[in-house]
Amino acid sequence: MASSVGTPTADTYPRKILEYMEGFLISKTVFTACELGVFDVLLGAEHPLSAEEISQAVGASLDGTQRLLAACTGLQLLNTHQDNGQVFYSNTEQASVYLSSSSPLSLFQSIQYSSRTIYLCWHYLTDAVREGRNQYEKAFGVSSKVLFQALYRSDEEMVKFMQLMNSIWNICGRDVVTAFDLSPFKVICDLGGCSGALARQCTSAYPECTVTIFDLPKVVHMSMKHFDSEADQGINFCQGDFFKDPLPEADLYILARILHDWTDDRCIELLRRVCKACKPGGAVLLVEALLHEDGSGPLTVQLYSLNMLVQTEGRERTAAQYAALLAAAGFTGIQHRLTGKIYDAVLGHKEK
Repeated sequence: MASSVGTPTADTYPRKILEYMEGFLISKTVFTACELGVFDVLLGAEHPLSAEEISQAVGASLDGTQRLLAACTGLQLLNTHQDNGQVFYSNTEQASVYLSSSSPLSLFQSIQYSSRTIYLCWHYLTDAVREGRNQYEKAFGVSSKVLFQALYRSDEEMVKFMQLMNSIWNICGRDVVTAFDLSPFKVICDLGGCSGALARQCTSAYPECTVTIFDLPKVVHMSMKHFDSEADQGINFCQGDFFKDPLPEADLYILARILHDWTDDRCIELLRRVCKACKPGGAVLLVEALLHEDGSGPLTVQLYSLNMLVQTEGRERTAAQYAALLAAAGFTGIQHRLTGKIYDAVLGHKEK
């Protein structure tokens, strides 16, 4: 019998394959509209604007702006309004909340980082898969042998990364710090806490706690210069390398988006240092995007794991895999909670 493979039926149409092929067009459309300030202009306007008005405001060609606005309308990021045969545009609610740079819940900085850093790294995904290592050297011409020297290759890049973290924790932070009741832990250390966005979520949810953000000296310097606020009571900074320097003593250590950067061996090395520093009866909270136990999803986390290949030394893991790392470092009573959003929580305890 002749094989029918490769001879689709007449009504077959590869819709999903075509969507996948062209997915990057959607990403770059959103990136470009944000970079040009389209959503900011419309947010600041008192009424819907024409393509001519928007093109002048963002300093772009009328033809290019009309095409970009049409695509954003098709993506349901803009509303259109007809008046005397002319089209006017306004933001959808989601665009105003998440795509304008001034919104408290803005993803604008995260989009900037995706466009100018992650997108460039992904140009070398094929090489990353072949070689099994990150691609900073090809993407940016900097050595990736010391991971965070590559990630923080300039002050501008460091601030961009911090702004990315701020936008993520503004959206997901409260969910992960309240996934477990952390109120018994009064002294908290946020390892690699960057600009303090997650620490602020902690002190908001648990006003009686204090949080020490432990990060590299240059990160602390930039955080205090660009992000520190006198209103952030209960939060302080401590400089150091969590692989080399003594860790502050605490009841609870938070490692948010930290372990996914590293190999299993490096994770266990760090967790053993945490366990040694942790007070008896204390705990460690891991905040990570969790894969299903059989690895079948979620798709977002599977893609994040590819991103870890392109950008870091690590990978995304299942709850069981994180539990194994915690157990190898001496933690017990390990549990995990799913938040229903991007990031989940895993809690391990140190025996009294």
